Amino acid sequence: MNTTTATEIVLPGRVEPSGLLVTQRELAPPGPGRALVRVDASGVSFAEQQMRRGKYFDQPPFPFVPGYDLVGTVTAADDATLIGQRVAALTKTGGWSSHVDLDAADLIPVPDTVEAADAETFVVNGITAWQMLHRVADVQPGATILVHGANGGVGSTLVQLARAAGIHVIGTASTRHADAVAALGSTWIDYRGNVPQQVRAIAPHGVDAVFDHIGGPGITDSFDLLADGGTLVSYGTAATKNDEGGSRLPVLKLFARLLWWNTLPNKRSALFYNLWAGRRNLTRFRARIAEDLAQVFALAAAGTVTAQVAARIPLTDAARAMELAESGTVTGKVVLVSA
Repeated sequence: MNTTTATEIVLPGRVEPSGLLVTQRELAPPGPGRALVRVDASGVSFAEQQMRRGKYFDQPPFPFVPGYDLVGTVTAADDATLIGQRVAALTKTGGWSSHVDLDAADLIPVPDTVEAADAETFVVNGITAWQMLHRVADVQPGATILVHGANGGVGSTLVQLARAAGIHVIGTASTRHADAVAALGSTWIDYRGNVPQQVRAIAPHGVDAVFDHIGGPGITDSFDLLADGGTLVSYGTAATKNDEGGSRLPVLKLFARLLWWNTLPNKRSALFYNLWAGRRNLTRFRARIAEDLAQVFALAAAGTVTAQVAARIPLTDAARAMELAESGTVTGKVVLVSA
C-alpha cells in the first residue's frame, strides 16, 4: 500500500460551511475482514446539512468526518480478490475522506459503465427512493403519487424510479426547477402555491402515496391528500432545519402525529422511513441494501434512470460544495470528487 495518509474533511462543531477543516490522517493497513477504499466520489446530502447544525437525529459528537455514502476503488484488503474493485458503501459518517477503511461486508459492486460521481448519486438516494417506493409504500403500476422536493437528490431519483415502474408522479419544486422536474417525467406544481388545491386539480380523489421529507405543519396536508388505501411516507423534518433546540424533539413530535393518524378509523396509513431501522439483523440489512442498490444501478447502467449531478467539486473544497447544496438553486446532488 503506497498511500500512508488520508485527506479528510472534519466538522468541528456547529459552524458555517466555511468552518469545515481540511486535515490529514495517518493510514494503517486494513485488518481482517476490512478493505481500504480510495474514495472517488462522496455526496453532500441533507443529512450533512443537518449535522453541521447539530440537528441530525443520531449524529456522533463533534468533531467528526461527515459523508453519508461513497463510491471508490479498493486499494488494499485482507481479501486480495477485492483489490481493484469499484464499490459503493453506506457510511452515515466518514465518507468525506480520500481513503476510508471499511468492513468488506458493507461493500457493494458498482457497474463499470456507471461513472463514479453518477453512481454516487444513487447510493443513499437510490436505496432510500427504491425502498420507500417498493418496500414501504409498495406502489403499484398505474398509481399516482406526490413527491415533495422533486428536484432534490432523493426526490429526483424517486421520480425516475416511479416513472420506470409505470407510476404517475406529481412533483413539488420551485418555479426555477419546473422544467427540470418536468423533464424527469413528473407533473410539476409550485411548492410555494396552494399545494392541496394544485394536487386536487390533477388527482381529484387524492393520490395513492405521498413522500414527504419536510415535516412541520405541512405534513397534515400530505396526509389529507391521500386517497382511500393511500400511504404517507415521511422521511425527514426539513421544515425544522433552522429551528433552535435539539434534533430529537421535532422527530418525536412527527412520530407521535404519524402514530395518532394510524389509530383513526380510515383506510389510510402514515409511516416513517428510516434507512437504518433494520440494522439489528445485520446480515439481512446488508442483503437488502445490496439487492436494492443493485436494482437501481442496473436501471442506471441501462439508461432508464439518469444521474442528477448538480456539481462535481473537489473534496478539499467541501465548504463551497456545502454552500451550493444549501443554496436551493440546484437540481440533484452535489458530489465531492477526488482530485
